[in-house]
Amino acid sequence: MFTDYQKYRFYEILPGLSIWLTLILGIVFSIFKPLWMIYFIIVFDVYWVLKVANFVFYLLVAWWRFHKIRKVDWKDALHHEIPNYLEKRHLVFLTLYNEEWEVVYDALQSLEKAVYNKNKFTIVIAGEARKKEHCEDIFEKVKTHFDHAFNHIIFTLHPADLSNETPGKGSNLNYSERLVKEYVDRQDWKYEDVVVTVFDIDTICHEQYFAYLTYLYCTVENPTRTSFQPVALYNNNMWESPAILRIMAFGTTFWMMTSLARQDALVTFSSHSLSFEALVKAGFHEKRIVSEDSRIFYQCLIAHDGDYRVTPMYIPVSMDTVRDDNWWKSMSNLYKQQRRWAWGVEHVPYLIWEFKKNKAIPLWKKIKWVFVEWEGKWSWSLAAIIITILGRLPLWLADEEIRQSALFLNAPHMLEKLMSLSMIGLILSAVFSLPLLPRPKTKQPKHLYIVMLLQWVLLPFSMIFLSAIPAIDAVTRLMFGKYLGFNVSQKKRK
Repeated sequence: MFTDYQKYRFYEILPGLSIWLTLILGIVFSIFKPLWMIYFIIVFDVYWVLKVANFVFYLLVAWWRFHKIRKVDWKDALHHEIPNYLEKRHLVFLTLYNEEWEVVYDALQSLEKAVYNKNKFTIVIAGEARKKEHCEDIFEKVKTHFDHAFNHIIFTLHPADLSNETPGKGSNLNYSERLVKEYVDRQDWKYEDVVVTVFDIDTICHEQYFAYLTYLYCTVENPTRTSFQPVALYNNNMWESPAILRIMAFGTTFWMMTSLARQDALVTFSSHSLSFEALVKAGFHEKRIVSEDSRIFYQCLIAHDGDYRVTPMYIPVSMDTVRDDNWWKSMSNLYKQQRRWAWGVEHVPYLIWEFKKNKAIPLWKKIKWVFVEWEGKWSWSLAAIIITILGRLPLWLADEEIRQSALFLNAPHMLEKLMSLSMIGLILSAVFSLPLLPRPKTKQPKHLYIVMLLQWVLLPFSMIFLSAIPAIDAVTRLMFGKYLGFNVSQKKRK
């Protein structure tokens, strides 16, 4: 009889096992059954072209909605359409570690500039005791500059080395949220009237963010059963960042935009909002994991027996790329960030485990969400490698007899045409990246905008070495029980 630990470890092994089996079998079939492998590559490339077509369609939809939403005066819409909107209060959590004061100041200034009644804002600066002196220095500066800007500012200091938790953003949030619950209870606020927003400390929100969020919260069906997901931009230090950081940042933004438009597989990522009622029911952000931003959605989904969703917000919040003063250090930061994001594969065993216990969630919904997480990490780890390397292997290794077959002779032309079709996604991404560029702080030479287009030729390199390999690293660590701790992304501005 297997113990619960052994069963859960088996579930943790499965995603990595599927990825390594694909790689190993791909090499074995390329050597011993190259025609079989060629069939697989053709089928996979067709599948990939369909995914690119899906990406292009939903990116165009999201792009249109993105520009439409940003033109609306949401404060005016609230005033005319939602007479009781001021009943809603906003709790904004900002997690702090070792970030510079300028980063914190810009984030709070963006909240201060938000077109919403600041008397309805309670800001929570959640620091770490591991950086006590730095955090306390930041706390004092926040008091000096912003003490009267909002209804209230709460400072928390997450103790180091608490038992049964993974040090990082999730455990910091869990600790501060429990303290803030006591504050909310003392104020006698209704949980359903309190909207929680979680931002990284480098997040600069659009001035209409909270007006738009409040409008959605007051108009969507069952607002306590949905999270709210904005568009994530990485514009704060875009001009100073290396080209590979820029295209990876834009890639994340465009992936988020297509997810917002599709909605069927939309999960919270990075910055997000939800009702305090849902947060409490879900047991707050999980303190023992790395991917707390997406896990909170699944916690809410399970707590509400599958009746929970994410509502898209076609409005931006802007953060920093993981730029450092040294180019190699920047690449190392990017690798670690991608590996940490890919560590979201830890949701697969969690979902299998929790879905087995919850009989109220429909089976099709359980299968859907396990597939979304599993297939997403499988594609992330393998797509670029299959297309650029593994897809060529049977063509290189086939013997002379197979080389004379019609399939072998036509395969390179078929693959070339399929990959040419998939280039539409890259071209569209390159074109759409230009309007998203922030206004430079200093005048930039015009030829730099051409460089911003040409930099996309680096995408195949970055997709293998700074996306696929970090993802394989993450799933392999989980497979062998080498659990990943929370790596704080170093972000620097000039």
